[in-house]
Amino acid sequence: MTLGTVCTPLYVEWLALRDKLTAPLVRTGRATGTIRDDPVLVAGVAGALTDQIAPGDLVVATEIRHEPRIIPSRTVPSCAAEVVAGELRRAGFTVHTGPLVTTDHVVDSAEERRALAASGAIAVDTESALIAGDEGRCIVVRAIVDNLEQPLARAGMPLRGIKALASLRRAAPVLDAWAAATGDRELLLAQPRSFCAGVERAIEIVERALDRFGAPVYVRRQIVHNLHVVRGLEQRGAVFVEEVDEIPDGSVVVLAAHGVAPAVRTQAAERRLQVVDATCPLVSKVHHEVRRYAVRDSTVLLIGHPDHEEVIGTTGEAPDNVIVVPGPAEAETVQVPDPARVAYAMQTTLAVEEAAETAAILRRRFPALAGPRKDDICYATSNRQAAVREIARQSDLVIVIGSQNSSNSLRLAEVAEAEGTRAVLVDDAAEVRLDWLIGAKRIGISAGASAPPALVDNLVRNLSGLGSVTVTESGAVTEDVRFSLPKEVTQQ
Repeated sequence: MTLGTVCTPLYVEWLALRDKLTAPLVRTGRATGTIRDDPVLVAGVAGALTDQIAPGDLVVATEIRHEPRIIPSRTVPSCAAEVVAGELRRAGFTVHTGPLVTTDHVVDSAEERRALAASGAIAVDTESALIAGDEGRCIVVRAIVDNLEQPLARAGMPLRGIKALASLRRAAPVLDAWAAATGDRELLLAQPRSFCAGVERAIEIVERALDRFGAPVYVRRQIVHNLHVVRGLEQRGAVFVEEVDEIPDGSVVVLAAHGVAPAVRTQAAERRLQVVDATCPLVSKVHHEVRRYAVRDSTVLLIGHPDHEEVIGTTGEAPDNVIVVPGPAEAETVQVPDPARVAYAMQTTLAVEEAAETAAILRRRFPALAGPRKDDICYATSNRQAAVREIARQSDLVIVIGSQNSSNSLRLAEVAEAEGTRAVLVDDAAEVRLDWLIGAKRIGISAGASAPPALVDNLVRNLSGLGSVTVTESGAVTEDVRFSLPKEVTQQ
């Protein structure tokens, strides 16, 4: 069957969509046998198993289950559910995701619905599991007609049915986008990608602090710039604050991987806080360089982004001696009090080529310029940028996983764009837009040094739900750097 087919089991569902879709539309009924391996989207109505899902809301199944009386113990994954659910939410729908169960009869009793809900399912229908194949390429989008409080056999059902079908019709543009985005693809995974040693160390420090001291453990700012990491640590009992004056006296505080100015440590001491320092050792190296140059009364030209936490912390080491130089344009115009006493340092997460250009301009303008033996951009940043550059040259699209406030993740997207390839930065698979995927037969994938590896695996899984994929690792660099942990979380 043609890729990207929308299936409507019921005639009324088919009527709701027939004049709204450009994608192939098939009315299946409950008996199918030819659709099982191609990407299909089952669109229709269903019943909710919880009162938190209201009539007119949409459910996107993360897995499709047969009630044991139909086919015992068969559960079918729906691999692209997060991508489709994200697209529907951006279109303004209230969307719920979770398992959907298919039964051989209409479920209307509250007792039976509660029993199905106890299994973890959130909605019920009578067809989807009969249509879904075993490859995870079936998407189910169901508009809710009824729930526990408003069952089918109650006044108002016709109006609820009309509301559900209206939601289904309004969702047609997303269903068309799904159909256009289906197809077979090659995925190129940049190697290395995801966590670096400094990030792994910082996360482990917070986890060990929670184990040793118990919750709450306070963390000044985000421990690393990644939404998923922060949420995971919050669930374990970490409390993230902007400044140490928000922390109760005598508490445990972890300082984030990006480093802090000495003034922050002074404030922590004044509040008698027990400080655990998670500053990346490579950032600490830059702090040391700035202090060393400042002792000589040199002006330090700090190449970096002025509003980034790492640059703010580094500047704080010698605020009277540091001038931040964001890029080549500023390097051409910056002035120093004494050109004979001038040095430079770098933010560790910059784009390698732009940073090198900026440093070269400073060296040309200031012949006496002192600097580190090796530029400060960390090994992980350099390695990831080189790997992304390689896959960008071979790809129609590059997807970088990382948060918008992550400097190293932003730089990866910029490096890919510089190769002439469209690149997008997303927090996770749910942020991937279907129209980005149309025509993209070869997709490069990487992740910033602060992004968990599991997010890459999940993105690959979602893309596999749109068609068959071949996955190739691109890059040969192996990272074996490890940093020791501070004594505060290792000593008993």
